Amino acid sequence: MVAANVQDRDGGKRPLLWTRLDHPSVRKIGADQGFAGRLVDWATQILGRELEIVRKDPGQRGFQVQPKRWAIERTLSWITANPRLARDYETSPARSETMVRWAMIGIMVRRLTRRGPAKRSGPRPLDLTATGPGQPAFR
Repeated sequence: MVAANVQDRDGGKRPLLWTRLDHPSVRKIGADQGFAGRLVDWATQILGRELEIVRKDPGQRGFQVQPKRWAIERTLSWITANPRLARDYETSPARSETMVRWAMIGIMVRRLTRRGPAKRSGPRPLDLTATGPGQPAFR
């Protein structure tokens, strides 16, 4: 994470460097279009890693799910379920990064300790496909 006043291409160097040092087996890294340009060359030449920029299709109009980015967006939605991360209360990027790590640790611990497949708690959503003559609106 970097501060909002830092360009993605400039702020991306430090996280990429730490990824290289902490996880030497990682060879390919996916990134948003904001990281395109000089950062791709820097990652290749200095770090010896491939920085793949995930781009939308040239003919795309409107919203379309991009499989690689969808995994990231889904993870960000899980993280923001943490009340402290629902809003940006932190004053420094380091503290914000720590809170994200705590949230992910909580998510992973819950996954590792559950005994069966994930189940949705609470009432089931309305199933509109089953509504017809003599069919109940709820299941």
